[in-house]
Amino acid sequence: MREQLARNISIYRKLKGLTQEELAQKLGLSFQAVSKWENAQSMPDISLLPELSRILGVSIDKLLGYISQDKPITIYEETYKTKDYYWGTEPNKVCYQVLQLMPPARHLRLLDIGCGEGKDAVFFARNGYEVSAFDVTDAGIEKTRRLAEQAGVRLNVFKADILDYRLDTHYDIIFSSGVLNYIKPEFRTEIFENYKQHTNEHGLHVFNVFVHKPFIAPPPEKEPNAYKWYSGELLTHYHDWVITDSPEVIFSCKSTGIPHQHAMTKLIAQKPPA
Repeated sequence: MREQLARNISIYRKLKGLTQEELAQKLGLSFQAVSKWENAQSMPDISLLPELSRILGVSIDKLLGYISQDKPITIYEETYKTKDYYWGTEPNKVCYQVLQLMPPARHLRLLDIGCGEGKDAVFFARNGYEVSAFDVTDAGIEKTRRLAEQAGVRLNVFKADILDYRLDTHYDIIFSSGVLNYIKPEFRTEIFENYKQHTNEHGLHVFNVFVHKPFIAPPPEKEPNAYKWYSGELLTHYHDWVITDSPEVIFSCKSTGIPHQHAMTKLIAQKPPA
């Protein structure tokens, strides 16, 4: 918990545009105290948490690394509670590209960000990767575990919110499909830097984002916590990596039973040697 709290204080302080000295002044403390919190050398006194929460504009639960249960973050929390797998169990086509580009001929660690019901995470585990995966939905995590059990594979699946969770261990492959639109624009640079820093040399990032196009109607899903991306925006975070593939596609979808279209940017980028 100490390390999670340390990261969160630093993250939300910077998002508020506060220096350590400014935060300390608001709390009536020395900047050394704040520095020790952010370096996980000490923790704030419990009596300071309400005021710290107010100043940083985030709940105490989130500061401590817990996800609030008072309301669902995504519409899929309810959708995933059905017996059937909403997205099916066949892996995303880009999963096969990962197999081609970085086959598990040696021990490779892979993280699936926003694994949903687990179809891609389980596919990777079945093919020999050491897989960790997280999602914000309890129902999705449960279905991921069930699918893994049916496939006879092990994976580390846990609950986390993409806005709050930061990596503290290295991976060879970081994968995410259909989830990065939940990252607020002001969080993106910091989050992607965290992902890049915790990727091994020659490692891959395999991502896609839905991009805004004025000639495509908004999707019928009413996602209150999804945010727009624009053509080329994802690439700006990888100017210092090797871009293996980055197409933009428009495709038809019937996920809600209502035919509609999406525009999507896909990215496969490789970390160069230091």
